[in-house]
Amino acid sequence: MSAELLSILALIAMFVVATIFPVNLGALALVGAFLVGTLAAGMETDAILDAFPGSLFVILVGVTLLFAIATNNGTVDWLVRAAVHLVRGRLAAIPLVVFVISALLTAVGAPAPAVAAILAPIAFGFAADYRIHPMLIGLMVAHGTQAGAFSPISVLGGIVNGVTREANLPGNNLVLFLSSFAFNAAAAVAVFFVFGGRHLVGRDALSPAAPDGTPGTATTGNGRTGESAGGGGTPSEEPAPAPTPAPAATATAARGSTATATGGGSEVATEAPSGTATGGSLRLTPHQALTLTGILALCLAVLALKLDVGLTAVTVAVVLMLTSPRSNKGAVEKVAWPTVLLICGVVTYVGVLQEIGTVDHVGSAVAAIGIPLLVALLICYVGGVVSAFASTVGILGALVPLAVPLLSQGTLGPIAMIAALSVSSAIVDVSPFSTTGALLVANVRGMQRDDFYRRLLAYGGVIVLVGPLAAWAVLVVPGWLG
Repeated sequence: MSAELLSILALIAMFVVATIFPVNLGALALVGAFLVGTLAAGMETDAILDAFPGSLFVILVGVTLLFAIATNNGTVDWLVRAAVHLVRGRLAAIPLVVFVISALLTAVGAPAPAVAAILAPIAFGFAADYRIHPMLIGLMVAHGTQAGAFSPISVLGGIVNGVTREANLPGNNLVLFLSSFAFNAAAAVAVFFVFGGRHLVGRDALSPAAPDGTPGTATTGNGRTGESAGGGGTPSEEPAPAPTPAPAATATAARGSTATATGGGSEVATEAPSGTATGGSLRLTPHQALTLTGILALCLAVLALKLDVGLTAVTVAVVLMLTSPRSNKGAVEKVAWPTVLLICGVVTYVGVLQEIGTVDHVGSAVAAIGIPLLVALLICYVGGVVSAFASTVGILGALVPLAVPLLSQGTLGPIAMIAALSVSSAIVDVSPFSTTGALLVANVRGMQRDDFYRRLLAYGGVIVLVGPLAAWAVLVVPGWLG
């Protein structure tokens, strides 16, 4: 049995074992990387360790540590209240705002993981306080970062355009950018309705929870009342209209109540925000002001100065810990260590797969089929599946040249094919094993992390199945038929 086939079978076995037994998949993947790398491929230990994603490890640790501090001292809650004031309390506007800001930042050149690292903790804080489904707000961050990811001045756009030029293939910056934006915007619309966005329409931030701590009701635009949960479920019956709680009752509920949001059939425990939503104080304590300054410094350093997001986040976190060591004593324990092990272990194993040539082997086998339209679909799927576990940058750099012989036949449009391959490889970054997806899992609030991970994994699986097929059908097939 070849090392390439053995490595694929070992990956399947890991998922099966991690599903049946309570063993961290990341630990299994590290063992698999060691055994497959040394016994099947004859790799040196140093080469296996080189596949460990040190940069991703530092990003996950640094960002979760920084925002653990920001959560402890109330800075995240302050940002939530500021967001409420910004949209005048209209909760349905928040997912749209998150999507647009994410897309704008990546479109002007910010790396998608950096944008997700900055926005995800703040967005999750808002979702937890106002019972917006965590999947809705998290996926708005993820799809937003990919919507702007292929602008001419973005990281991925520059890479694809550069590889295309080197392969002497025609390119079109506008088609590439608009294709990615359109597919991710369509996915964001679907996410909005599937994960409870329709329940936000007509709701505002006046009464996050009823005085007794149960989920409140809000009058919708058609004059009827609907469940104010942020989930995707539909109420089994129309509740009777309920009056808006008085300001005093709202303040009491906001200070100490908890609420449960329905999310596609499961319960999401959330804490009500401190202070009233519309009249809550926007005054900052000295440590909150320093924390907010640190977050702004992180944004400036990453987006303008192009510094490493992980190392910068750790630096800011350490400065904050030194300024108030007693209050931040337990911050390190709040880092999502099981998630860090899970993501880094799987990415290490995929790095070993790339090192021993499994990805190239699969791609070459697909390209040798000889039916252009079918080969195009399979290459899109290879890009989607591999990118869900590995670097989007790396897979695009490998698959665009692999598609050159196919495109040189003239039966498929190069511009459409490259756009389809780019969309297929990037839209799957919602996977919890990608950097963006891992940051969502590490920073989630309002839902148990394991539950969120399973839901994100299921959603990522759907995107891996549907995304490449949709990109191929919309972008490649019409050109071939014409």
